[in-house]
Amino acid sequence: MSENILEINNLSKYFGGLAAVSDCSMNVKKGTITGIIGPNGSGKTTLFNLIAGNLKASSGNVKFDKENITDVPSYELFSKGLLRTFQIAHEFSNLSVLENLMMVPGNQSGEKLMTALFKPSLVAREESAVKEKAIEVVDFLNLGHLSNELAGNLSGGQKKLLELGRTMMVDAKLVLLDEVGAGVNRTLLKDLGTAIEKLNKEKGYTFCMIEHDMDFIGRLCDPVIVMAEGSVLFEGTVDQAKKDEKVIESYLGRGSKLKEKN
Repeated sequence: MSENILEINNLSKYFGGLAAVSDCSMNVKKGTITGIIGPNGSGKTTLFNLIAGNLKASSGNVKFDKENITDVPSYELFSKGLLRTFQIAHEFSNLSVLENLMMVPGNQSGEKLMTALFKPSLVAREESAVKEKAIEVVDFLNLGHLSNELAGNLSGGQKKLLELGRTMMVDAKLVLLDEVGAGVNRTLLKDLGTAIEKLNKEKGYTFCMIEHDMDFIGRLCDPVIVMAEGSVLFEGTVDQAKKDEKVIESYLGRGSKLKEKN
């Protein structure tokens, strides 16, 4: 059994008297693509915001690689290798695809005025290495033909691929994917799935993803965790989830069947 890279213990988040996440506990094992599903309002995105340091927990804790990261801000988690994407891609629309990727690595020498002025050769070497890495990433994602295109001109699916590419510019250990397939056409969704699988199998990325498309979840994820009313309702395979009465009732009401999206 692989070890846990993420451990969530009795985590809760209250907004006023409303519990968006309630006494939630789950683990994500290293090397997996773990899916989180559930009806709207079940607490999935709030949970991601707590893990990623975008919200402070009301109680409970989060451990990443055995380290307690509860309430650690997102910029610190970024440097530890915990990255998060969003339902709506966050690109620099007036920069090219390549430039968007080159912006990602932190602590570049060119960011420091004195280094830029007095050590231009060092800055040039670093920029060359970063650019080479960015070219590798766009080729990996089959975006090479769009390297010099302004990111603002990309389609929704291409922007999602670019956001995935940004996680490749640093040494990501765990990537939280928040509805990466939302608004993406079927062709690009297939490309996204292939990229995620390759990153998982070839580069050892661990993914935890929120998604509503059951076909997409079924292709990529094992295990699947189902949330309802802010806590874990079920954990198992996609096929097991589709047959579980509690899951079916939570999604669609008693007597319904959970179906894949066409």
